[in-house]
Amino acid sequence: MTTDRKRPVAAPPPASNGPPAASSGGGSTSVPPQSLQPTSVPPQSLAPNSLPPPPLPPLLARINENAVGFVEHLGQFGRMTWGALRSMVERPLEIRSTLYQMEALGVRSAAIASVTALFVGMVMAVQFAIGLQKFGGMEYTGRIIGLSFSRELAPTLTAVIVGGRIGAGIAAEVGSMAVTEQIDAIRALGASPLKKLVLPRLLASIVVMPVLGAFALVLGFGGAMLVCATEFGIPAGFFLRTALGSVTFMDYFSGMYKTPFFGAIIALVGCHFGLITRGGTEGVGHATTRTVVVTSITILIADFFLTKMSILLFPTR
Repeated sequence: MTTDRKRPVAAPPPASNGPPAASSGGGSTSVPPQSLQPTSVPPQSLAPNSLPPPPLPPLLARINENAVGFVEHLGQFGRMTWGALRSMVERPLEIRSTLYQMEALGVRSAAIASVTALFVGMVMAVQFAIGLQKFGGMEYTGRIIGLSFSRELAPTLTAVIVGGRIGAGIAAEVGSMAVTEQIDAIRALGASPLKKLVLPRLLASIVVMPVLGAFALVLGFGGAMLVCATEFGIPAGFFLRTALGSVTFMDYFSGMYKTPFFGAIIALVGCHFGLITRGGTEGVGHATTRTVVVTSITILIADFFLTKMSILLFPTR
């Protein structure tokens, strides 16, 4: 006779937050899913050296990026300038290319230099004549215009106006060669891009800028003399005598000696931004824009130091 026994039902194990205890038997135990998730370590428990550096504020990060980029540009600019000067003594001499660049940079810039100098001289004559008329000193108009044009306006204004055209043209031409890999082809043929591209433009710009500055000086005098004779009744002969009587050779030389430096700045800045051009036609556009801006600012900064040097070297009487 069999008797049915009811097996006792085991009570469910109490819930616990910790990991399950290992069983003493050989059976496997089920691990709850919560214990499989990785535990997060609070940042305070990490070592100080293992923490990433805090990010810079946006303003400081932008300043740091611009400072690093400026130093890189200075290094590239200095290396390019030294390479161009060193290639000056290497053969063959790029005489034909230099003459072509003198025609392209100098002769084709004479129109814009002439118009600028002529109308700046007219504007200065009107402004100074009206201002001096209030104090009864219109006879000093020619002297003031002569000194201001000789020492400052003719070389600096011509360099800023003409430099924008020359620098943009150089950057666009050299930049187009860079994005189409023509400069790499020059290197592959065993030639130096600094000698073939940079040196002729540098020499041509140094030579043509004094000529354009002297041309602008004459036209500025002519425009001011014309306005004073027709609008304010100052005879042209009197204007010319007073202007030339107050301008000495040192006044003329202290202004004209700046023009070769301005020419070198224009050519080197244009070639620098042209050689580092990347990104196709869009990159060429950015290179020309940066060339115009950097050329104008650099000329004005250099003008201050060159003026201080001229005052020390050629003191006025």
